[in-house]
Amino acid sequence: MTSVEQMTDEQFERYALEILQRELGSDGLARFLRLNRSGKGDYTRDRKQWQRNLTVDEVAASLNRPHSQ
Repeated sequence: MTSVEQMTDEQFERYALEILQRELGSDGLARFLRLNRSGKGDYTRDRKQWQRNLTVDEVAASLNRPHSQ
């Protein structure tokens, strides 16, 4: 098995979900996913708020910057 440090994010997520399902069962896994993925607030409204002063050039430049995951 690949160590956690060497896994891609996709591999790590799949591995973590397998562990959760094994330990919590299918119902527990489903409950966990609902709790942790449902989110709160209005993303569209919030995104418009923090992007309102960005120029097209700034957005384009941000696409080329490395980002942490």
